[in-house]
Amino acid sequence: MNTPNWELRGCCNRNQNAFLITIGIFTVVILLLWRTFLLTPFKLITVFLHEASHAVACKLTCGDVEGMEVNANEGGSTTTRGGIYWLILPAGYLGSSFWGMALILASTNLLTARIAAAGLGLALFIVLFIAKNWTLRGLCIGFIVFLAIIWVLQELTTVKILRYVILFIGVMNSLFSVYDIYDDLISRRVHSSDAEKFAEICPCCTGCGWGVIWGMISFMFLCASLYLGLVILS
Repeated sequence: MNTPNWELRGCCNRNQNAFLITIGIFTVVILLLWRTFLLTPFKLITVFLHEASHAVACKLTCGDVEGMEVNANEGGSTTTRGGIYWLILPAGYLGSSFWGMALILASTNLLTARIAAAGLGLALFIVLFIAKNWTLRGLCIGFIVFLAIIWVLQELTTVKILRYVILFIGVMNSLFSVYDIYDDLISRRVHSSDAEKFAEICPCCTGCGWGVIWGMISFMFLCASLYLGLVILS
């Protein structure tokens, strides 16, 4: 087993260059299409992962998830009972950033990309049973079908794009998570936001202050995904 090249000596080889260039291209495309309907399904997947992270934190702290919604206006909510509230609240924004990093790293290898696609498909299938609105149900069904088509193309044809799809979803998720934190918690300060609620139970910072802290952590996840991806590919 090779020792990880943490110092990135000899960077960058062909695979590392392709990784960085592809992320750069995806970032430009996402920014150019940001306010178009073409990115709406991928934005809603980010909202889904945000709400799913609340649900995971609730279950891990012995709570119950009573329902989940994702709305067409790129909002969402998760209804929970019990659990550790001060862990459930930040799990949405930070969990979404973490999943973005995980998807970016999964795209560096075909096996891990397959695992990521299967895991995302399974999560969407499970959420079908607790979805409280048809936007979320439609999102789950639509993306399960989308991932199944990409999987079939990968396995049975010469169109090998599974890794690129997982990477695109990861980059989109990471960028939208950082933007969402800025938009909801810093620039507009939505008073019903997770950060404002968190400030009520942990008043050492205002909601805006927690938004800045969470935004910095999310940006660190994004930077870590680039660094670790280069390490994996070295």
